[in-house]
Amino acid sequence: MPREEVIVVGAGLTGLSAAWYLHQRGIPALLLEAEGEVGGNVRSRAEGGFLRDLGPNSLMVKGELLPDMIRRLGLEDRVVEANPLARRRFVLNRKRRPVALGPGVLLSSSLLSLSARLRLLSEPWRAARPASHDDESIADFVRRRLGPEALAWLVDPFVSGVFAGDPEKLSVSAALPRLASMEAESGSLLRAALRNRRTGKKGTGSRLVSFRSGLQELPMALAGALPPDRLQRSRAVIGIQHSEEGWRLQTTGGELECRHLVLALPASEIARLLRPLAAELADELDSIFYPAVATIALGFPREAVAHPLDGFGLLIPRRLGIETLGVLFSSTLFPERAPEGMVLLTAFLGGAQQDISQRSPAELEAQALRDLRPILGIRGDPSYHRCALWPRAIPQYALGHGERIARIHELCRRLPNLDLLGNWQGGVALGDCVAQANAFQKAFMEARTATGQNEAP
Repeated sequence: MPREEVIVVGAGLTGLSAAWYLHQRGIPALLLEAEGEVGGNVRSRAEGGFLRDLGPNSLMVKGELLPDMIRRLGLEDRVVEANPLARRRFVLNRKRRPVALGPGVLLSSSLLSLSARLRLLSEPWRAARPASHDDESIADFVRRRLGPEALAWLVDPFVSGVFAGDPEKLSVSAALPRLASMEAESGSLLRAALRNRRTGKKGTGSRLVSFRSGLQELPMALAGALPPDRLQRSRAVIGIQHSEEGWRLQTTGGELECRHLVLALPASEIARLLRPLAAELADELDSIFYPAVATIALGFPREAVAHPLDGFGLLIPRRLGIETLGVLFSSTLFPERAPEGMVLLTAFLGGAQQDISQRSPAELEAQALRDLRPILGIRGDPSYHRCALWPRAIPQYALGHGERIARIHELCRRLPNLDLLGNWQGGVALGDCVAQANAFQKAFMEARTATGQNEAP
């Protein structure tokens, strides 16, 4: 049986990036993907003049890592920049009217009461939380620093819209580490923000982008950059076990052996494969919760939507009792997402605060329409509608997540020549996935050098 040096299981963005980085260093890793399509939840579809992303909808490019990857993949002329209007974000207020976020929130009562605005302005004089080993939820952190109204009308809709999560259950240090570090370093979020603005740290060099054919162009380009025999689609891994020289994999295409195994999969899938070998490690991985999320694409004639759609989109606070988490103004955000004279909206339902796993696509589409008609002034039925239901969407960095990840890493060390990757650790954004893959390949190459192996097999 031929033995591979490295096998990577899972051709989502993390696994693809890990395999690609290894190939850039002369390591011909073999990448296995259970499905016939690469990209994981990064999927794009073009139909009838509409272009929709079924999962993530945009990519934040900052630093050097992603620009370098895009350049080396030859995608520079495929990048599309977000509309400058994307800087404007809306949130629904008590009267169920969209309010643009920004400095005006502190000057107007349209979203926050006078007492809440004064509470925000007093934030620099609030005592920092004493250093402790106890984790703190996002909700407790925001209530302590910014007050309950800021939590309800600003932070809760952000958390439910971006993480599909519950701020009462998510760890601030794991899900929003920058907030925790701002308090630790400056004693105040406002002081830290002002300091970053003065020093030019905030958003330096950052761009919100997509690609001409949608976000899936990035994983498809990574797949295309691998030698044809180094990516095997529709080859699922059924089980794994130790072999004398590393790992043996039982797959739908027969057995494989490798010296080093990389599992770049959702936490529950890694748990399934590892349970016969390491039950405690599998239990830790299985405890990471993934709620179901649906993305609903809705296309209308421009004149059928009263709202000017002059921004990134709209977030909806949970306390309003509206099921839809939020809506992106997709045809405003990026060009050529809808035919001439049409607009494309992308609504989101589900998440940690509501279970939609048993609801049909038709029910979810109908719910999104009921919720959005009065908010955006929609008339008539959509000319185009599609629903994508993700049973396991975004991993939740719940209270104790940091300690759980530390335990996972410690338990994983007992299994030699094994690495576990995925957005259940290190950040859920696409850029975080690429950064994690790059960090893996650096550590792999350093370990390889330390053991006296050549760079290429």
